[in-house]
Amino acid sequence: MIDTRGFPPLGPLADWHYPDPRVEKLDRRFSALIGNGYIERIATGCRWAEGPAYFRAGRYLVWSDIPNNRMLRWLEDDGHVTVFRAPSNNSNGNTVDRQGRLISCEHGTRRVTRTEHDGTVTVLIDRFEGKRLNAPNDVVVASDGGVWFTDPNYGIKGHYEGNKGDDELPHNVYRLDPVSGKAKVVADDFVQPNGLAFSPDEKRLYIVDSGATDGGPAHIRVFDVDVASGKLRRGKIFAEDFSPGFTDGLRTDIDGNVWCSMGWSAPSEHGVRCYAPSGDLIGKIHLPESAANLTFGGAKRNRLFICASTSVYSVYVETQGAALP
Repeated sequence: MIDTRGFPPLGPLADWHYPDPRVEKLDRRFSALIGNGYIERIATGCRWAEGPAYFRAGRYLVWSDIPNNRMLRWLEDDGHVTVFRAPSNNSNGNTVDRQGRLISCEHGTRRVTRTEHDGTVTVLIDRFEGKRLNAPNDVVVASDGGVWFTDPNYGIKGHYEGNKGDDELPHNVYRLDPVSGKAKVVADDFVQPNGLAFSPDEKRLYIVDSGATDGGPAHIRVFDVDVASGKLRRGKIFAEDFSPGFTDGLRTDIDGNVWCSMGWSAPSEHGVRCYAPSGDLIGKIHLPESAANLTFGGAKRNRLFICASTSVYSVYVETQGAALP
């Protein structure tokens, strides 16, 4: 078992060495991806960190601190952390679109929004067929500008991460058309749809079902996808060995590997898992906290940022994130 204790408040591990023993290489394919990267804690003091999004133009990371009803920003130049937005309407998942604008899922207002370059906020969707969304959770933007998001009910189950309320719609996965702005249900058979990500060629879509929280599955499914029409086909389970925990968020790299968070399980399994495109588990990054979501960023897109409970962690890798604007 790998020891996950002993992290300092900020920065790399004290009195440690390369390679970092908390990076577990299960396959030589992962060795080529991770190099000698070590784990750093770059920010802390959150109640539940989620939804990291990296802005290449400004070289900063934005993420949600859901229970504290705020978003935080970390500057890569000097590591300075400030409040980006408060209140944030209990924002959860975030991403950056092809024009460099922030797209956010908000629990408190049950909507998906876009922050324009001048700071104004545009509501992309808060209702479907006349009914309120449940609690939009995670979001990605395709190369054609289509906005894809998941809508479980975590944010309305209680008051901690939003406002307690009733489900008005099934727990669907949606696509917003980039021209008409109209929403379409692309998947309706998830218990709790959560994180989602495209393969680098956008021919596959990976979607997490974290339904284990409600007696359902804890797995990642993969679909063949037609981005322009929003049609998913030939869905199958991609990875399912998450019990007793589950994964939440995921991203892909330029080689098609799937990097996903891991939490709500034995502490020795908290952190990140990496799967080859074939579905083989090839590596793990162990953290002292339950991980919720992650993204790639940095000047070379080779820095993995991980939101894990109270903190944000970073690992340099020898690959690059896919589908960044």
